Amino acid sequence: MPRYSSFLLVVIGVLSLNGCAMYTSPSTYFADRSARKDIAAQAKDANQVQTLLNLITMMETSAKGAEGGKGYDQPFRDLHNQFHAYDKEFCSLDKATRAKPAYDLAVTHNKELWAIFLRTWKFKDDQPQRQQHVALFAAEVKELRETIEALK
Repeated sequence: MPRYSSFLLVVIGVLSLNGCAMYTSPSTYFADRSARKDIAAQAKDANQVQTLLNLITMMETSAKGAEGGKGYDQPFRDLHNQFHAYDKEFCSLDKATRAKPAYDLAVTHNKELWAIFLRTWKFKDDQPQRQQHVALFAAEVKELRETIEALK
């Protein structure tokens, strides 16, 4: 019996997570997953590093549009999906690219972007915090671009 009650508590805990779109808004979650695949396909290049640079260009463009809005509007949604597509592509770099010295710095930038984006997500409904965090995200993406270019 204790085993079943523990399992039930875990299930309830997982289902009650705030912010997990899969449980709170499944239609948005699945639409975003589809959009991420489309974004990745659009940015795809024969060279993995060039694919990352294409995704960075998309994120830079979307960050400009996402500064002034409120909530999960389309520019913010685009930035969110592009960032996930970038992260997935970054995590699947080949071994030769990961062996380059610039890769370690790129990992640091990626972790910084995650920290900034999570704060941006928290303030997506509140101006001027959203604008400030999106601007910080854009500045970090610019630094990331320089690092990724060194991976070529």
